[in-house]
Amino acid sequence: MKEQNCEQKDNKERRSRLSLFLTKSGSHENVSPHKKTNTASRNISAEAALKWSDSFEEVMKDSDGVEVFSQFLRSEFSEENIEFWLACEDYKTIDSETKLLSKAKYIYTVFIESDAPKEVNIDYSTKMAIEQSISQPTKSCFDAAQKKVYSLMQKDSYPRFLHSDIYLHLSRKKGPGALMFRRRSRSCVFNERGEVTSEPSAW
Repeated sequence: MKEQNCEQKDNKERRSRLSLFLTKSGSHENVSPHKKTNTASRNISAEAALKWSDSFEEVMKDSDGVEVFSQFLRSEFSEENIEFWLACEDYKTIDSETKLLSKAKYIYTVFIESDAPKEVNIDYSTKMAIEQSISQPTKSCFDAAQKKVYSLMQKDSYPRFLHSDIYLHLSRKKGPGALMFRRRSRSCVFNERGEVTSEPSAW
């Protein structure tokens, strides 16, 4: 019984150390999850920020978009989702089998296993599939989980991001009418006499 308690204590301490390491180092070399960056003061144009409203893909393919979105998720205490997604992207670039195994175990311990320090919300079957492949991981072993987390961010976090103070500040940086003009251009057009005519809107 004592040995079991000691093992549980060691596991908790190990997870705590991993969490601390992740907090200090970040899970991606370009996007540190706890980097104290005043994104609003960086050189991000209103046009670039407005483009992020076209789709979640536009956010995720832009390094500034990923950083701003990460900052937003930190404000919602759900940064584990973007950290996991970025860790998976980094994982798929590894060529060494030894490094692949090491990184796979790291991702599993930090994000996947029950009570992981930054456990992501995925279903049981997906979690079990990863657990079974972790001893001999492939580059695609996290794909299903990564897609589920991406979909969760897209459907749940992204709409709130577009209404967040951090995004609205950036998108209106060149004037209070910038964001409204972008939205209006999606829902109406002007005829030859300059009159507004309605058009089906995606908003």
